[in-house]
Amino acid sequence: MASDPLILAIDQGTHASRAVVLDRRGCVISSAAQEIALTRPQQDWAEQDGDEMVASVVTALDAALGALGERRGDVRAAGLASQRSSCVCWDRRDGRPLSPVFSWQDRRAHRWLQQFEIRGEEVHRRTGLFLSPHYGASKLRWALDHIPAVEEARVAGTLRWGPQASFLVFRLLEEHPLLADPQCAARTQLFNLQTRDWDPALLALFGLPEGFLPRCAPTCQHYGTLHSNDQAIPLVAVNGDQSAAVFAFGWPEEDSAYINIGTSAFVQRVLMRSPDYLPRSLTGIILDDGQTTVYTVEGNVNGAGTALDWLREQLDVPDVVALLEPWLKRPGEPLLFLNGIAGLGGPFWKPEFASRYVGEGEPWQQAVAVVESIVFLLQANIDEMARYLPPAARIRVSGGVSRLDGLCVRLAALSGLPVHRREDPEATARGIAYLAAGRPAQWSSAGDEQVFRPTDDAPLCERYQRWRALMTEATGV
Repeated sequence: MASDPLILAIDQGTHASRAVVLDRRGCVISSAAQEIALTRPQQDWAEQDGDEMVASVVTALDAALGALGERRGDVRAAGLASQRSSCVCWDRRDGRPLSPVFSWQDRRAHRWLQQFEIRGEEVHRRTGLFLSPHYGASKLRWALDHIPAVEEARVAGTLRWGPQASFLVFRLLEEHPLLADPQCAARTQLFNLQTRDWDPALLALFGLPEGFLPRCAPTCQHYGTLHSNDQAIPLVAVNGDQSAAVFAFGWPEEDSAYINIGTSAFVQRVLMRSPDYLPRSLTGIILDDGQTTVYTVEGNVNGAGTALDWLREQLDVPDVVALLEPWLKRPGEPLLFLNGIAGLGGPFWKPEFASRYVGEGEPWQQAVAVVESIVFLLQANIDEMARYLPPAARIRVSGGVSRLDGLCVRLAALSGLPVHRREDPEATARGIAYLAAGRPAQWSSAGDEQVFRPTDDAPLCERYQRWRALMTEATGV
């Protein structure tokens, strides 16, 4: 009797590549991970090594498949989830990286990008994104201007550049295809949401030559063939990590706000139609299978896990995260913290913003202020979306920072919405596996879910109003 088919999910993240094998109900059968380095050679720079990244994926998937034993042959399809805004230049002849992988955290070209601020609304309307050094366009232009190998490949006609996902697809698949899914393509800030293709006007604006980007392709299609030892597995879905996570527990709900809180945090609302113009939110496509298109409205918080790392350094307390939960339960008034760690995201969109406490206090008051600033920034994005979209009925949270009960309690109290948290560290892998499996009806029904119900917390709401007024005064938004 034939065994049930299995799905391989590859989740290439900032700090590690993960490979997870799941069955068609979304249950994890095996998994493996391989860490990868992130270097910061200068302020605002964040780089990864392309060859190391590819090797880490291969190591993880070989280990996850090897752990299956006799069931290894049951893996029928694979999906790849990738860091959305990371990009790289490579040579089409052999896949050799011509540049580092420029991390989504890299902001090296932010001053160069300022010259285009007068065109910011046009860029936003075309791409759904605010002009930002986190996205790929300015990084690709920097590579062309500063890396001789990139310019040489352009002259020779062998240059290829674009999303990190496209580089991985080229390197990992037997056919070496040159393809870009809509979500990762969009994060180059060169993709037109209406035409679903590269925008010649944007290429001209940023001074990038045409002809070197991958071909735009749907999220779900046959991308090519993965090989592990003597096994061939078709790759049939490619998506960004945050967008894949929305599908972790099946088809997404239009009346839910999806929040993933990791190194940075993202608030997403799902729409089954192309959204109208939202002046202070991001819009994008998280699924295109050739027949169905799923759109999102999104806000982001750059200073989430990065803010906790910053706090650890500021307080010189290595185990500060372990102290947060008791500090979040401590009675008393914390400080306010204006959080611009790694740049101020939605709905303010200020790439350079000086973080600061309001007032002076003890370490616990500072720490609680930083956590509350994450909640406040999330709520500011929820408030902004509520001006244009039907109200959400619930919040669904995921990501490592969401493990803080005190954060979820505050988010529920401030939003007035129940916060649902599934105990699942594999949301991204589970989501891309769901798409690769063909969106099965019975998916991930198992799993514990904790619900944080809204409570009255007048002091918290009053702090939010004071914080919001200070942010408006500081940013004009």
